[in-house]
Amino acid sequence: MELRHLRYFVAVAEELHFGRAAARLRIAQPPLSQQIRQLEHELGATLFTRTNRRVELTPAGRAFLDEAQRVLAQAEQAVRTAQRASRGEIGRLAIGFTPSADLDLLPRVLKAWTARFPYVEIELHTLLPTAQVEALRDERIQIGFLRLPVDASGLVVEPIAREPLLVALPRAHRQARATRVRLADLAGDTMILFPSHVAPEYHDVLLGACRRAGFTPKVLHPGSMQTNLGLVSAGLGVALLPASIRNLRRRGVVYRPLAPPVPEVEMAISYRRDERSAVLAAFLDVLREVVGRRRAAS
Repeated sequence: MELRHLRYFVAVAEELHFGRAAARLRIAQPPLSQQIRQLEHELGATLFTRTNRRVELTPAGRAFLDEAQRVLAQAEQAVRTAQRASRGEIGRLAIGFTPSADLDLLPRVLKAWTARFPYVEIELHTLLPTAQVEALRDERIQIGFLRLPVDASGLVVEPIAREPLLVALPRAHRQARATRVRLADLAGDTMILFPSHVAPEYHDVLLGACRRAGFTPKVLHPGSMQTNLGLVSAGLGVALLPASIRNLRRRGVVYRPLAPPVPEVEMAISYRRDERSAVLAAFLDVLREVVGRRRAAS
């Protein structure tokens, strides 16, 4: 028995007329009658009573109709589900993101994504760059939002945004009222940075900016963006952070732009070269659209 046999049967059962059913199916009437007889032979049951004037369902035919309609509906649903999966409209996407990605870019992308693909399950994992690279290689996440530079050999790394650094200062800091702050004016302050073992390349970029300004700072290594700002608020140091940090308000902390030359940091996405997920492909399309609109507006 094939699905076409069920479709033929349902058409005749709903029309109760072989001629009309054949026209609906766009086949000739004799082959349709033959297919119905074959189906009855296979089932070992008569599905229709036929006279010269009318066609009626037998009790077996009425019982079979309910099941046949259910099977056809399930088959159609299976086709639609497969097609949606092939377009990336259903499934699951595990995303890793570095602290600060969730302050601007990631929410923009997720807003556009969920509006277009509301039935994809999203998993969000806050991970620093080194941990993201490991999670990508272990296939625990499918895409990562991370800060450059990063050692991601063997993975695709696609830069998507650049932004200047600014300085987060305690409200009582001597530079808190300045319009712009020179890095050299922070030479006597403790610099609050992520530990080098969790974001080594990013750590080196920030230290390099200080050294080019003529000093090597005393460094305090907390463990998270919130901790960074908490220590700044407590007056324990200052922090160089991406400009999007302005979207995160913290009592006792002020943000000030840096005087030129202003160091910049770069955000990138990373994913496995051999990743074949249709969901990821669709997500990348949406992300690139959002990034393109953002660049056009800036």
